[in-house]
Amino acid sequence: MLIGDVSAHDPVAEGTVTQGQSIRGRLGTGESLLFEPVRKTSQEQVPEKPRIRNLILLIGDGMGPQQVGLLTQYAHHGKHSPYEDRQAAIERLMNEGVAGIMRTEPHNMLVVDSAASATQIATGQYAGSEMIGANYQGDSAKTVLEYAKESGRSTGLVSDTRITHATPASFAAHQRHRSMENEIAGDMLETQPDVMLSGGLRHWVPAAAAKKESVTYEALRQLIGDAYPITTKRTDNRNLLLEARDYYQLAFDRYALARIEEMPVLGLFSDTAMLDALAEKAADNAGTRNQPTLVEMSKKAIELLDQNPAGFFLMIEGGQIDWTGHNNDAGAMLHELLRFDAVVAAVMEWAKDRDDTVIVVTADHETGSFGFSYSGSSIPKARQLAGNVFNNEKFEPNFNFARQRTLESLYGQKQSYYTILETFDALPAKEQTAESLMELVNSAMPLNIDLDEAVQVLTRSRNKMYQEGHPFLGTKTLPNIRDFNSFYVYGENLRMNLLGRLLAEEQNVVWGTGTHTSTPVTLGAWGPEAATKPFSGIHHSTDIGQRMIELMQQ
Repeated sequence: MLIGDVSAHDPVAEGTVTQGQSIRGRLGTGESLLFEPVRKTSQEQVPEKPRIRNLILLIGDGMGPQQVGLLTQYAHHGKHSPYEDRQAAIERLMNEGVAGIMRTEPHNMLVVDSAASATQIATGQYAGSEMIGANYQGDSAKTVLEYAKESGRSTGLVSDTRITHATPASFAAHQRHRSMENEIAGDMLETQPDVMLSGGLRHWVPAAAAKKESVTYEALRQLIGDAYPITTKRTDNRNLLLEARDYYQLAFDRYALARIEEMPVLGLFSDTAMLDALAEKAADNAGTRNQPTLVEMSKKAIELLDQNPAGFFLMIEGGQIDWTGHNNDAGAMLHELLRFDAVVAAVMEWAKDRDDTVIVVTADHETGSFGFSYSGSSIPKARQLAGNVFNNEKFEPNFNFARQRTLESLYGQKQSYYTILETFDALPAKEQTAESLMELVNSAMPLNIDLDEAVQVLTRSRNKMYQEGHPFLGTKTLPNIRDFNSFYVYGENLRMNLLGRLLAEEQNVVWGTGTHTSTPVTLGAWGPEAATKPFSGIHHSTDIGQRMIELMQQ
């Protein structure tokens, strides 16, 4: 089995902390420390600083510069590029606005997880690994969303993962570990963002919902309809949906969301994570899609939040870019990037004639150590060039520098590795064979694997990192990663990493890890010059958080 549904879906989420007391309530000592304004010489013209009404933050989870490179290369060279001007929206935003680089490291460490990184962006304070809305000292840290609420603005969170997942949680909750999603849901009800749209019903419904014959299950089925399965991760009888109805309108499919005309709204469109980009595309083609897309959720959030004359803060996460990086799945990664970039385009379109809105686009970290690389495999044949330097001599590269048609091979993928392995694991045990896996892979991929390669994916070896009771390293054998294996830690999901390695040579793709890297990420800001200029240059994520908090304190 894959590791729960969290598995490919940001594996860190299941952590080792048990449910317990919230650290909500006590603000951190560094909370009020705002950044020192950028110093200007007397010769510089200082633009008049307008009041910023709206701040829209878009986070591509796991979207390092390599991932941005994949997106922009496809925009420019892909056969099915959706861009008339061959320019990705992120590229256009950085060209028209300001561009910068953001360091991501948490307190006392070099590599960050999504919880600590989002917390640093949200609070402007250093966090410890896997903390939610808390500074590194363990104190509750006030977030930009909470500052925005204090200013009278409306607030919203949108994600294609779960609303209680690390990134959205860090803006509206305060817990000691990201795995505490049940407690995070309670925090979110207390914080009351005006719009929350994502997946993750399972953290909002009581333990009794696990029994289909129960009154609780039947009542939930009446409320939710048949949009998706009802599951629960709660161990108590608290029904947060009933509590939420005292304040929120509820939506469970895209049709209900489309009918909503005013805030507040809580939309939960899956029991767990929402569809990945390829599954969403397949559901669209089949006419079976009940979930709203990330673009649809984002547009609805802006439509509702904009009703407040005081303005709004909105965080939108493209969370599944990260999951494809964890799984070393380059084709699915391309589709997740295109899905996220479509949201950037929609937000820019909405804001294009406004002078009161700042859009910030960044990432929380890079995942997978991804890149295209040149190799000694499939070296192009020599060919004559008529140019005056070559004068009909042969052009004969020493290596394969990755043909641009590789991009179409990635785009042509029909299912994510996660969906392929999920389908495989659902087969009866006697049918979970190398032959079955080979057929599933080859029906979903433009590139094929053979039977011996399918056997490699299913081969196991001793887990040298075994720790009894560990949420990911607690099995004595693992799929057999032969090198850098201490950086491949997510149990049965390692089969996806093995599949990625088998296809890497033909894709001219290299992967360095199944986790995160310390690579700084790109940052773009778009809006009035005086408000966006402080985002240019090289900064730490806490600096970016402080700049956003300052905008929301105006």
